[in-house]
Amino acid sequence: MPDGIAAEVIIVDDDPSVQRALKRLLMAHGFRTRPYCSAKEFLEQRASAPAVGCMLLDVNMPGLSGLELQAELQMLGMKLPIVFITGHGTVPMGVQAMKQGAVDFLQKPFDSPTLLNIIRKAIERSRQKYAEESECLDLEQRFESLSAREREVFRLVVKGLLNKQIACELGVVEKTIKVHRARVMGKMQANSLAELVTMAEMLRLPPCSSSIFSFRK
Repeated sequence: MPDGIAAEVIIVDDDPSVQRALKRLLMAHGFRTRPYCSAKEFLEQRASAPAVGCMLLDVNMPGLSGLELQAELQMLGMKLPIVFITGHGTVPMGVQAMKQGAVDFLQKPFDSPTLLNIIRKAIERSRQKYAEESECLDLEQRFESLSAREREVFRLVVKGLLNKQIACELGVVEKTIKVHRARVMGKMQANSLAELVTMAEMLRLPPCSSSIFSFRK
């Protein structure tokens, strides 16, 4: 479960004293941390990035800047929430960072309570995103477990067709559709039609091309 996954705070800052101060503060409040001295170092080790957490990212660093790292992470599909920290930031920098999805843009020096609250907010966002993605992956696996016929029935059921209409469309008897429908509900772990419809929306299933929709009232 997502709540059972330990969150980590990635610290990317080229100033060792800032790294140490942030690490002490965060560890004192129960956060796990992982420091990096440059954007390049983090990118080289990004495969070990946590599934849940956030990143404290300095804006001005030698080599790849914080804003450039943010853009690179977006291209790589990495979705850890980012909190920028800087001693020499500008309004345009802050605007750019926020437009690209940063949680916040803090000017040094900043007070500890403010930073801790922002980190908690960022981690909560990360947990929610991870939970949503995990649920979608689970749904995809359930859908893949359906047979080709069960997938046809799934699509027609969530479109609101009755069993007899589906049977007519697929050229089988209604009893067969009832069996397939029960299997779909069981494999998808749906307790109601409403739940099944919600699952179809999350799966973003393509529209059904069934001819029955052209004359269904």
